[in-house]
Amino acid sequence: MNDEKGWLDRRPSKGTFWLMVAIALAVMVFLLWEEHKVHLLGALPWLVVLACPLMHLFMHGGHGGHKGPGKPGDGPDD
Repeated sequence: MNDEKGWLDRRPSKGTFWLMVAIALAVMVFLLWEEHKVHLLGALPWLVVLACPLMHLFMHGGHGGHKGPGKPGDGPDD
């Protein structure tokens, strides 16, 4: 076969590849959403209830736990 123009060596650019990947992922997400919408929306109230204790657990690290002001260990010289 005579390939004078180099058509056999041409590959899609990286941008084209990622565009095709994004379109395929969008189609998969759409189909999964349409099939499992009832299950996911039914679990939503339970996720909100579960978020309360998880936020309580993980958010206390940001303000030093239950140590209040004026207790030893909260100043720069302690």
